Amino acid sequence: MSSLKPAADWTMGTEDISFQSCRACNAIQYFRRSFCAACGSTDLDDNVSSGEGTVYATSLVLRAGTPEAREHVPYNIVLIDTAEGFRMMAHGANDLVIGDKVKARYAQFTGRIVPFFEKSS
Repeated sequence: MSSLKPAADWTMGTEDISFQSCRACNAIQYFRRSFCAACGSTDLDDNVSSGEGTVYATSLVLRAGTPEAREHVPYNIVLIDTAEGFRMMAHGANDLVIGDKVKARYAQFTGRIVPFFEKSS
């Protein structure tokens, strides 16, 4: 059974992307839950992503949603299909296109650390 304390990741200021895997049905899920969204089991493992993936979608933001985000405009929001099998939304380089192979690094955005994807070399 997974621990009560969530795995440290970027949402807590650590340069990692964490996800869960279900021991009962082998489903992978991003965003920590106390149960498996696929089968309902509470027998979950915490894992850390490699940070590698492929761009599924991209959207260039040209107008800041908050005053704090104005300094970052334009910025790219991307959906990434990770090597581990989950999809996540994150920030990415402005030149990314669908199908690009990417790797995460971490950057400051409005005072918080966030995953930032760039083309893999």
